[in-house]
Amino acid sequence: MYLRCLFFALSIAVLSGCAQAGQRPAAVAAIEQRQAVTILISIDGFRPDYLKRGVTPNLNALARDGIEAPMQPSFPTKTFPNHWAIVTGKRPDRSGIVANNMEDASRPGEKFTMASDDPYWWNEAEPIWVTAEKAGMRTATMFWPGSNVAWGGNVQKDWPYRLVGGTRPSDWAQFNQEISGVQRVNGILDLLRRPANIRPHFLTLYFNAVDTAGHEYGPDAAETAKAVSEVDGQIGMLVEGLNALRQPANLVIISDHGMAAKSSERVVPLDQVANPADYRIVESGPYASLTALRGHEAALEASILKPRPHMQCWRKGTIPARFHYGTHRRIPPYFCLAETGWLIQPSAPAKPFAGGDHGWDNRSPEMQALFIAHGPAFDPRFRPPTDFANVDVYPLLARLLGVAAAAGDGDPKALEGLVRK
Repeated sequence: MYLRCLFFALSIAVLSGCAQAGQRPAAVAAIEQRQAVTILISIDGFRPDYLKRGVTPNLNALARDGIEAPMQPSFPTKTFPNHWAIVTGKRPDRSGIVANNMEDASRPGEKFTMASDDPYWWNEAEPIWVTAEKAGMRTATMFWPGSNVAWGGNVQKDWPYRLVGGTRPSDWAQFNQEISGVQRVNGILDLLRRPANIRPHFLTLYFNAVDTAGHEYGPDAAETAKAVSEVDGQIGMLVEGLNALRQPANLVIISDHGMAAKSSERVVPLDQVANPADYRIVESGPYASLTALRGHEAALEASILKPRPHMQCWRKGTIPARFHYGTHRRIPPYFCLAETGWLIQPSAPAKPFAGGDHGWDNRSPEMQALFIAHGPAFDPRFRPPTDFANVDVYPLLARLLGVAAAAGDGDPKALEGLVRK
């Protein structure tokens, strides 16, 4: 208490002395002129038309004063492949993150899930925060698929189990969906309250609530609109916090994909199309990926490659070129895509269900993604091309950060005019 009082008294004395000398108090003169930061924000499962539902005043204000357009996701329209495409500039077929669940013949008995952080699965495409860290820029992630991975490292699985090498953001957090959106925003603001020498210049922020509600209730449900409204409020909280800190920020707000309604009345039961003795399912839902059991390839092809209502199947090498999908070793030999709104399941549903899902054709209107850019670096007169893709965001981020973009699938010119010259 004595030290606190002494510090207070000394502070008053210093300020008083400055005033008597006709000088501006140091506490007022020391307002920091902050350099603009870049914040990449993902609202998982946010359809662009959610902006038209009257529950997003903060996002609409950012869109009105900045740039907003629908963005085409990469195929398949799943969470992990698209988040990784955005931060690496490589589509799933080249990034190695080809699905939310996948296998690799070089790792027999293992399966990638959304909890996998072994760098082996991720090391084929370098994310933008690793590029920035290598260039000497401090980065921070308040969640993002893959941001907890020591990229470039490897796990030695002998005893003791240990991670060797790799690069992460200077500040990162292991994902936990119980950490609320408000806490996530506060985490970003706390990082930006730091002294300049340990303050990140590039940050990511991730919200999952809209996707969660969309899956459970469907894209048109009141519960989903409520989740959209709540995340919009958290975006408003972020903007207010940045203003209070006098922190200029270039906000790039995206979603990974949209959402379409599903129903137990729109299901293709795979066991009624082919003999289950001929195949093993790797994934099912809006699409199904299959491996034929040894010696059963011809029987499986005879069943699934013929035309079918609400579903089309291909050998992986004959998937239409527009999907940019089918060459990576982690994609199973056979791939079936359902008509948007339909599901491919192992068998007929045992009970009724509804809700929402994603994973369908990336040209489907329901699968389109959100894109908003707002901040001092952006020219609000710019209009993105109507067919720009989420891999085009990577060269935009590299330009904002002043780092060299790796060669990838994104078109550097697609959003080039967005950044002021």
